[in-house]
Amino acid sequence: MNELAHLNSGNKVALVLGSGGARGYAHIGVIEALEARGFEIVAVSGCSMGAVIGGIYAAGKLPEYRDWVCQLDYLDVLKLVDVTWSPMGAMRASKVMSKLESLVGDILIEDLAIPVTTVATDLVRQREVWFQSGPLLQAIRASMAVPGVITPVHLGEQVLVDGGLLNPLPIMPMVAAHQADFVVAVNVTAHSPLPVTLEELLPKEEETADSRTQNEIDRDQRMGSWIGDVRAVTQKLWAGLGANGESDDEELEEITEARGKREWSKLDMILESFDITQAALAKYKVAGYPPDVLIEIPKTVCSTYEFYRGRDLIRLGRHLADEALERRMPSIASDATE
Repeated sequence: MNELAHLNSGNKVALVLGSGGARGYAHIGVIEALEARGFEIVAVSGCSMGAVIGGIYAAGKLPEYRDWVCQLDYLDVLKLVDVTWSPMGAMRASKVMSKLESLVGDILIEDLAIPVTTVATDLVRQREVWFQSGPLLQAIRASMAVPGVITPVHLGEQVLVDGGLLNPLPIMPMVAAHQADFVVAVNVTAHSPLPVTLEELLPKEEETADSRTQNEIDRDQRMGSWIGDVRAVTQKLWAGLGANGESDDEELEEITEARGKREWSKLDMILESFDITQAALAKYKVAGYPPDVLIEIPKTVCSTYEFYRGRDLIRLGRHLADEALERRMPSIASDATE
């Protein structure tokens, strides 16, 4: 059987959702594209934001989650940040987890409608940890704990952090999904030859209710700069006092003078470094376990923390998924419009 015949032999999909912060919203659009073409998702593995979307989907609450993230603006996102003075991370993520709990409750992974695997990293044993049973929210929380940014989960002797540290695109758990006809993987930390923006990738000829006006785009760009200033100052608070026990006023003055330029705060350095590492690891995972269909979201489309861009990122995921599926399975068309 040739490859194309294999892809057209059934409609059951094992779905792999990678890590990548806000870019993970694109996973929602991919799921919409698959369902619009009549595919049945029979298993999901996810890491970090992919674990969030995969778990919410398996719990049957993705429409509610989608509605919520599409309503978030920059101020709403800032309100979700809960700073902690813990040396193990800058944020607790308790406000986000409270929202997820309001959606799915205390459901167990083994009670979900489809099998779900979430991936975390155990810092003590320096290895991957796969969650395939137990509380869903605990598994999601462990998988999304970016080292140094979100506090880890302590489970017995394990200290669990973001699965992207070792496996940002967990294809291997889906290789054994025997009920699936093929594997679809979504890499949201993909390299691109040249930096590409979200607006450049979105189809411009299609105007929908989800489209933003140019004024809205300009507003978000202005607010993005403002958030950068807030983030830099907040990072100073997290860092505490300077090495000599005194506040570093000169650095704060540099932040003000550099307005309009990118300010490389400690948070930026952690997230960008983590992004680069995940992108490289994802390439190795794809090379080692090539999925039947690979959907790639360039990591330059937005920053890890731009969670107020959910509406457009979902549209991008739907658009790029349609393109990838059309290339691999041209005989199967979507029955829905953008």
